[in-house]
Amino acid sequence: MSTRTVLSGLLGAALLMSVPTAGAVDTREVDYHGLRLAVPANWRVVDLDREPGACLRLDVPTLYLGHAGTQADCTGRAVVRRADTLHLEPLDGAPPRADIPTVGGLSAVVPRTDSNELRYALRRAGLMATVSYGDAPDGVRGILARARTVAAGLPATVAAVPAVAAVPAVAADGAKPRTGQPPFTGEGFDACTAPTQRAMDTWRADSPFGAVGIYIGGRARACAQPRLTADWVERQADAGWHLMPIWVGPQPWHNAVTGLSTDPSEANDQGRAAAEGAVDAARSLGLGAGTVLYNDLEHYTDRATWDAPVVAYLTAWTVRLHELGHRSGAYVSASSGAKGLGAHHHQAPDAMPDVLWVARWNGAASVADADMGLPKGTRKWSGRRRAHQFRGDHDASYGGVTLNIDRNWLDVDPSVLGGGGILPIPLPLS
Repeated sequence: MSTRTVLSGLLGAALLMSVPTAGAVDTREVDYHGLRLAVPANWRVVDLDREPGACLRLDVPTLYLGHAGTQADCTGRAVVRRADTLHLEPLDGAPPRADIPTVGGLSAVVPRTDSNELRYALRRAGLMATVSYGDAPDGVRGILARARTVAAGLPATVAAVPAVAAVPAVAADGAKPRTGQPPFTGEGFDACTAPTQRAMDTWRADSPFGAVGIYIGGRARACAQPRLTADWVERQADAGWHLMPIWVGPQPWHNAVTGLSTDPSEANDQGRAAAEGAVDAARSLGLGAGTVLYNDLEHYTDRATWDAPVVAYLTAWTVRLHELGHRSGAYVSASSGAKGLGAHHHQAPDAMPDVLWVARWNGAASVADADMGLPKGTRKWSGRRRAHQFRGDHDASYGGVTLNIDRNWLDVDPSVLGGGGILPIPLPLS
């Protein structure tokens, strides 16, 4: 970890302190690198240099300080409620994030960001500020706008920096996007945040896994991705990992920010928007045309309410991905989303996801009909178009490296997937 320095140029670690804010009982002041901020009193303050395993959660109000460490404590994948969080780290060593935009200044127009995250470069303070929010970024942006430098007593300013924009032909760091994915049959894992390079190298050598799921964005994403860059993606692909990019969009629950609409026509629009956001993120990470992008849609129990909007959402997701040159995958529960898709498959077969990734924690590393929760002898998603999450949320250790993961068995060949003859819109549900 880099040594913290105060703006006055003094050597040694910066003073990190919490002191009462004069005249306010609901905020406290925190000094970091010579920058003083007043944060809500109920926020956690996490020093990542002292707690390198701490997870940068997006559902707990928190001020994170320092470069992210291993994030070994991360669990979970999707969250119902997003919180306001702020991550401050030295500009020197801040990773070139590709999955969220970096904008010019606090007065600049906030761009559309489907992951509810933004980054600002605090040039005077020498810090990078990553903002996460629930309904709107105004609250966290206000904390930055009111910040001041301790040494000079002047308001901190947010200097203009180049925006990171998704460009179809070039990844954010200049790497040429990869087209498609090689076929893969075998075991894979997914984790809430992209593991360290040491972890990936160790597990490539010592674990049974050959595929890795990475959460590239979405408004219900549970963990920040400070390590997820186009370079990280390229290094894993070069090492032979089969990549499964995952988008955590609107979910089948009632929440104004992270929830899916119960109106199928509105859910259809949400599916198209999710596909566009996922493609922007994928391309900025160097994942080009032909890549299968997976939509993480969690389990629900009320099928009478959710089947119709879920199917409308996932078929719209598929249609729009095909229009944009990508393949479609859907991660769903065997007892809810998979049943909904299967029941309506005949209405829009060409708009169904190309790959069905089913969560059924029965311990069977198999994509057989029974293990996928599908009718025996079905032709739906046959022919190397299946993945099965057979064990969830547990710690696994290989080569002395422990990660919290889900386990999956894949049998996927992107070269045999759909993409032609796609319906312009999903058929209405009966």
